[in-house]
Amino acid sequence: MAFYGHVIKALIETKHNLLPHEPTDPAAAQQRQLRDLLEEAKDTAFGKYYNFERILGAEDIRKAYRREVPIFDYHEMNDEWWKKQRKDPDITWPGRPKFFALSSGTTGKKSKRIPVTDEMLECTQRVGRAQAECLANFDLDADLFEKDILMLSSSASLEERDGYQEGEISGINVSNLPEFMEGVYKPGIDIARIPEWDERVQRIAEEAPKWDVGALAGIPSWMVMMLRKVIEVNKLNNIHEIWPNLSIFTTGGVAFEPYRQTFEALLDHPIVIMDTYLASEGFFAFNARPGTMSMQLALDHGIYYEFVPHDERGFDATGTILEKPEVLDFRDVKEGVDYALLVSTPAGAWRYMIGDTIKFTDLERMEMVISGRTKYFLNVVGSQLSEEKLNKAIATLNKKTGANVKEFTVGAIKREEDGEYVHQWVLGLEEGELDSEEAKKVLDAHLQEVNKNYKVARQKALKDLRVRVEPADRLYAFLEQTKKKGGQIKFPKVMGEDKLRELLEFLG
Repeated sequence: MAFYGHVIKALIETKHNLLPHEPTDPAAAQQRQLRDLLEEAKDTAFGKYYNFERILGAEDIRKAYRREVPIFDYHEMNDEWWKKQRKDPDITWPGRPKFFALSSGTTGKKSKRIPVTDEMLECTQRVGRAQAECLANFDLDADLFEKDILMLSSSASLEERDGYQEGEISGINVSNLPEFMEGVYKPGIDIARIPEWDERVQRIAEEAPKWDVGALAGIPSWMVMMLRKVIEVNKLNNIHEIWPNLSIFTTGGVAFEPYRQTFEALLDHPIVIMDTYLASEGFFAFNARPGTMSMQLALDHGIYYEFVPHDERGFDATGTILEKPEVLDFRDVKEGVDYALLVSTPAGAWRYMIGDTIKFTDLERMEMVISGRTKYFLNVVGSQLSEEKLNKAIATLNKKTGANVKEFTVGAIKREEDGEYVHQWVLGLEEGELDSEEAKKVLDAHLQEVNKNYKVARQKALKDLRVRVEPADRLYAFLEQTKKKGGQIKFPKVMGEDKLRELLEFLG
């Protein structure tokens, strides 16, 4: 009998019922987050330059903060401030960060270095505990609370640099797990530190029979590859034959739906799927209840949020933010509207645009979904296709054709014969076959039906679609040639013309 599991489950349920993790007054909680951040950083170089003392004395500190501090993207924040913070203390946050997170980025782009402070790690762990408390909302056996948790991260082998360590955020997080996780965390720090993805996954597969895994966490595309390796090495029919108590998968990084069919085919029976919004810049949201994949925004855990409408109020047609965009705080957002997310964090990120767009699905519950990227927005000829719309088009393609498209990318390129734009799709199949002409018809018809801007573009400047079908492994091979494979790496859903032509040339 799982005595300790029953105790843990009872404690979680008691705390969840008596002390709910969500704030009763979200607006007040957000103002408190901003005030605390400004107070903590007012004596830093950034705080003095932008006069945090004056902002703190204002009648409405949110308006004063918006007025006094500009919006930063990575390049502006890094060039003006974070480069100094890698050498000197008290630049954008007190002290000097012990870690810098290398962002996964997109193919061919230089990695970004995001500061990760002790306070930021504590913030991430607080959000993680809040998500764990929400397990009280799910009908889970007490036994589960004594099982292992397999977190598929990037390599936890961090590189020493000038007094700090750097690596991808998932590797930094598993290198700084709280003590209570040490007994249940798998694959263990020794395997997690193996730098090569293929070797790391092989070791996981070999050690898998020794573990009793109840929960998985990681990006779905790489989790599928890892599970398939475990099944192959151990000669299984499905993953539940070796981990019969597997009950939860905490996904994140990319939309889960395009991978659902492939993932569920590896199981013997359904499990709970929980989505998370964990980026290099922080842990922002998590799935808090069954029956939805929407995530609850973490409003009371150390981060302050602002929102820029992802339309003509905030961005031009190329996805570039306007010089004076409309900016809202949590009190003024609407359901069903795409917003670019700005965050201010205890890592010294201030009004920082991380590049994601989100959409609120339930304001009463503070729930949202990631709808795409500010730049992963295909609008070269006015088609206005967000990543969310592209994902749904692929889901429709899979449903109508019975295909299993696992990865994809699309971009606008000019035809050599006349210089007119076409949309070039590259579809990566998990298995089986798919006729490119049939795929073209389904994608085109679906997008014209659900997106009036796309339909208009197809009648004018967007002259055609081209579809290329390849095994998904060929797309991963393209990532591998740039040393981007495994862990938290994501295949870009939208590519610029130059990068798309490089992919086509690679495919031959």
